[in-house]
Amino acid sequence: MLNIVDRSKEEQIPPFLRLGFRPFFALAGIYAVLAIGLWLHMWTGGPLPGLQVDPLWWHVHEMIFGFSMAVVVGFVLTAVQTWTGQPGTKSWRLLLLIGLWLAPRVLLWLPVPLWLTSSVEGLFLLVACWEVGSRVVKAKGWRNLFFVPLFLLAIAANFASYAAMKGLPPFSVQAVWQAMLWWFAILLSVMGGRVIPFFTARRFDFAKPPALWWLEWGATLPLIALLLLSFFPLVYLNASAWLMVVAGVCQLLRCLRWRSWRTFSESLVWSLHVAYWCLPLSLLVRGLSSNAFVAHSFVHLFAIGALGGLILAMMARVSMGHTGREIYKGPVMWPAYAALFAAAAIRTAGVALMPAALVTLVQVAGGLWMFAFIWFVWRFVPMLGQPRVDGHPG
Repeated sequence: MLNIVDRSKEEQIPPFLRLGFRPFFALAGIYAVLAIGLWLHMWTGGPLPGLQVDPLWWHVHEMIFGFSMAVVVGFVLTAVQTWTGQPGTKSWRLLLLIGLWLAPRVLLWLPVPLWLTSSVEGLFLLVACWEVGSRVVKAKGWRNLFFVPLFLLAIAANFASYAAMKGLPPFSVQAVWQAMLWWFAILLSVMGGRVIPFFTARRFDFAKPPALWWLEWGATLPLIALLLLSFFPLVYLNASAWLMVVAGVCQLLRCLRWRSWRTFSESLVWSLHVAYWCLPLSLLVRGLSSNAFVAHSFVHLFAIGALGGLILAMMARVSMGHTGREIYKGPVMWPAYAALFAAAAIRTAGVALMPAALVTLVQVAGGLWMFAFIWFVWRFVPMLGQPRVDGHPG
């Protein structure tokens, strides 16, 4: 796909604005550190000058719509060029998207109406949806059109999260957050099912296991049902446990077919597997546990281990490949992966086993998370602002 860009025009664009992964991965890495640092400050009772919303609302909203969504947008803006054979978003259009992402992060700390902040955030998601969807439709790449309804759902959830904070819709803000975590679980299930077995088989030179339709549907369809049922609390209460178990068993079978045990010699591959294993383990513990505190703790096994872990590993991999470097000859990253998965274990199993030490364990887990993303920022952000080392556009 390197020939779809005019090189002379490309060289007039600052490297940082040549493809979506560059600014959004850098911003996400920095914000991962800043947002958790601020949350730990709030967690220990530190002052919050200027914050216009409830601290817990800010924490969850910003990890979903700030940090995680920045990575999703950066990834799809980059991948859509490969999917469609059309030039990706760059230059002033990319700069506009950066501004639309940054603005709500700042506005939440300023005395401006929340309808304005939510509208800017909704506009960011809408523009990102257009940038991806218009290219997919033009290229008739219908397989990747599923991102459009996902983005539209995210726009609705974004507005609902602001409205729920004010007590306006007929469901709680917890329902919105819960739905968005299922939104990301669906995304991880679909994209992880595509790329993880492919990357693994290609790196270790064996045949990729063929996808089994019943297993793929069994792994993902219950997640879609859980997202929709999040807004129907009575049904969710009675149906969520068995839906999680069904999804968890199917996800577990998927993981076993991907031969995770063959990946331990390559950190850029085993990190993807360890992260993905957090998804079925989280589902099964939550679905089978009768202890509400334990079930809630294991939400973080998904949020930190699965979502955070796959984000960290994929940002490293995409950054290497799309800056023209050899993917498996990049900076040492295993300390960052180890720190992140340790954070997931401490925040979930540690808290579940030692609830009296909750405050201390959250601080330790937060510190490990920050270490992991500081490591990413240190090793990768400089290369994101430089031209490709192979001289190609992008």
